[in-house]
Amino acid sequence: MNLNLTGKTALVFGASQGIGKAIAVSLIAEGVKVAICSRTESTLNQTKNEIKAELAIPGDLTKAGEAKRITEQVIKEFGRLDILITNTGGPAKGNFSEVTLDQWNTDFQSIWLSVVESLQSALPKMSENNYGRVLMVTSLAAKEPLPGLTTSNGLRAGLAGLTRSISNEYASKGITLNLLLPGYTNTDRLKALNLSEEKVKELVPAGRLGEPCELADMATFLASEKGAYITGQSIAIDGGVLKGH
Repeated sequence: MNLNLTGKTALVFGASQGIGKAIAVSLIAEGVKVAICSRTESTLNQTKNEIKAELAIPGDLTKAGEAKRITEQVIKEFGRLDILITNTGGPAKGNFSEVTLDQWNTDFQSIWLSVVESLQSALPKMSENNYGRVLMVTSLAAKEPLPGLTTSNGLRAGLAGLTRSISNEYASKGITLNLLLPGYTNTDRLKALNLSEEKVKELVPAGRLGEPCELADMATFLASEKGAYITGQSIAIDGGVLKGH
């Protein structure tokens, strides 16, 4: 299937490893000029060389203004921005009684305001070109709260409402906005949990972990012209974990 993405431009946040890196690889394979971003400059530059990304811009999304700076730098370098992938790491665990106000502020900036900052810079440029694809990589927590992930549960669920609202405003301009909800995916973050094969089979009806490339290929499809009529949706790539929606 020809996705007609050659020559399009993209910015992928959190792309030095894991799901973000897989999305960048998938887009590059389709001829997209990709800028990648993450916090650790050395790892980011290594990934840039490995996957042959066009640009690598270090940035810390827990700091106000960073997402705006990065997005505007990419637009300046490329002259346009067709595809925006927002993707932030999972925040620290904690029940509500354990979460400090400082953590709420940090996670709000990272998970929520960094997305808003980036959208405020990207959407006007996309509107000029009557083409844009925004994909927010969040978590199953956006639909079904996960134990001990209080800030993630609250803030990621809020992004779903934001996406539906904005998608209605921009649908007539050829711009789509969707959420991607990864389930138990084979990344370094999940490996640290040391889930046994038996536990995975208990949690996931498919009986295995998802691979980052499986979510990445969905992202690339939605970023293409083939995904033009899909907007305002929360799409789980989870092997059947979600039950209620």
